[in-house]
This record gives sequence, structure tokens and C-alpha cells, in this order.
Amino acid sequence: MKNILVTGSKGQVGSELQQLASINYLGSFQFIFSDADELDICNADEVLTFFEKQRIAYCINCAAYTAVDKAESDNENAIKVNVIGVENLARACNIYGTKFLHISTDYVYHNHQNTPFVETDETNPQSFYGLTKLQGEHKAFEICEQTIVVRSSWVYSSFGNNFVKTMLKLGAERPELKVIFDQIGTPTYAADLAQAMLDMIAAQESGKGPGWNGIYHYSNEGVCSWYDFAVSIFEIRDLSVKVFPIETKEYPTPARRPHFSLLNKAKIKSEFGISIPYWRDSLKKCLELL
Repeated sequence: MKNILVTGSKGQVGSELQQLASINYLGSFQFIFSDADELDICNADEVLTFFEKQRIAYCINCAAYTAVDKAESDNENAIKVNVIGVENLARACNIYGTKFLHISTDYVYHNHQNTPFVETDETNPQSFYGLTKLQGEHKAFEICEQTIVVRSSWVYSSFGNNFVKTMLKLGAERPELKVIFDQIGTPTYAADLAQAMLDMIAAQESGKGPGWNGIYHYSNEGVCSWYDFAVSIFEIRDLSVKVFPIETKEYPTPARRPHFSLLNKAKIKSEFGISIPYWRDSLKKCLELL
């Protein structure tokens, strides 16, 4: 039986992968779930020792420094996890013949495009978080030829902290909220992303995949703003919360967010045969669990 290592297993995507493993989604694989307590990806020697003992076929890296605003001042730790940690995993994967699957972000792109990004578009991160994620991608491809990077956006789940949970909390406390309307993208339900990555592995194992190298986009289908996202959360939950749209400049943050980050998913759908749900349908599923 082949092993799949999942790092960052207590995060949103890692937790969803644990759920899929519990229902035997990929029956021919054994999962090894690790978080910082079990495996410090920032420690190169520890990573190499771990790989030597376990014999891992695939490594799905869900570990990341995701405090976008904090990263603007906490540069050292953002680099440590998003760059050095990725470098260590990629090196171990290269040495032991492991296929590397790394999650990245729409924040690697710039702010000057109004058509959905394809994987070959120019990158120009506008935040330190986005910069470290892009540097991590570069390290992975430089070190390990068998690397796939999946760039996603606006990830949420019934696990962890995220926009959906924040809106539900604030909506329970206040009758009115102000939410940004001039940032456009698509939410990603972490459960859908987790399933898509396992489907990619299944396609690779069956010989139907395109090979294990390259960049792919994954988010749910459709388009919305953060304002639309919030309105939908309250509508689906039947909560009487008045939501007012505001501009980004009315809610300044340390890190600069992209105004437009729609991801074109044609590549992952055509090359891996991935089916992607509409964002509101997935939101309903998540809200049923909360």
C-alpha cells in the first residue's frame, strides 16, 4: 500500500483530507497526517529522516503561514514556513522519489487584470504573504521535477478560522455589517479542493493524468465579491443581517489585497477530468455542517 503524507493536517484543507481518508476515499492508499507537532517542515534534517523512515509516494503540503496581514511585519516566520519549509519538503521528495503536491494562492498575481488568470499569466505579488508563496513555488520546481502547484483562492471550511465563520459570528452579534464589494474572485470550499487533489492522484495512478509537473488553478465555479459572499451566507442561513457594500479604501489593511483574482480552471478540468461545483452549492453544504 502506498503512503500519502499530508502536512499541515490540522488546517482547513488538511482537516478535509482527514475526513475523506476516514471514508476511504482513496482505498488503495494509506494516509500519514502530520502537523508541526509531528513534523517540523522547517527543520531540514527532521524532514529527511521522516521521509527515510516512511517511504512516501505523494506529499500534499497543506502547511502554510496564512496570516496575510501579520506577514507584513512577521517576515521571518512567513519565510520560514512558506519558503524554507517548502524547500525542505521538495528536497526530500526529490531524494526519495516522492511526488509533491503544493497548495498556493491567487495572491501571487498582480492587480491589473480584468479577465480570469490562466496559469501562464504574469505573477507580481502585492503582499509579503503573496511573495513568500511565490518564492515557495519557485523552490519546489527548482528542486523537485515531480511537483504540482495548485493555486486557490478564498478558502473556507467547517474547520478552522475563515470568512464564513467570521460572518456568522459577527452576524449573531450585530444587525448591520459593512463588507468590501470591489474585490472580485471565487470562494473555494476546502472539502472540494481536498477531493480534487485526491482525484488528481487517482488520475495519475490510473495513467489518465498528464504527468506530475506544472501549475493548476482550483476554486469553485462562479464569480462574486466579498459582499456577495457575505450576503449569500446570511441568505442561506436565513439570518436578518443588513449588509452594506464598501470600497477597499474604507477598510485599510497592512497587506494589499488583489481587486481581481478570478482563476481560470480550464486546465485542471481538461487534463485531470476534474468536475468543479458552483460556489453557492458548496457554501450550502458547508453551512449545513456549521
